Amino acid sequence: MARIAGVNIPTAKRVEIALQYIHGIGPFMAKEICGKVGIPLERRVHQLTDDEVLRIREVIDSDYSVEGDLRRSVAMNIKRLMDMACYRGLRHRKGLPVRGQRTHTNARTRKGPAKPIAGKKK
Repeated sequence: MARIAGVNIPTAKRVEIALQYIHGIGPFMAKEICGKVGIPLERRVHQLTDDEVLRIREVIDSDYSVEGDLRRSVAMNIKRLMDMACYRGLRHRKGLPVRGQRTHTNARTRKGPAKPIAGKKK
């Protein structure tokens, strides 16, 4: 099993798909990394040589922010918004949708399960 950026990527999948198991790498970046390293997109992870895995690791470490560093920077950006007390920061602090979605109905993912109000009947 290949270990890249602290993540065990699945061996039976194509390299392009397996790289997407790393937080911060999507379809576009996975293709870009394969192109930089010179690996055909249809190759499977278990077919990679140790040298190719090493080159993938080096490219990811040097050019991309992934896994822990990316999670940390996103958390710091959210914390900065909350400290500034701007509108987006206040929405984060209250646990409400940040990007203008309605909250009268829906928004259950962000707000959590519905809390019943005592004595409310129609």
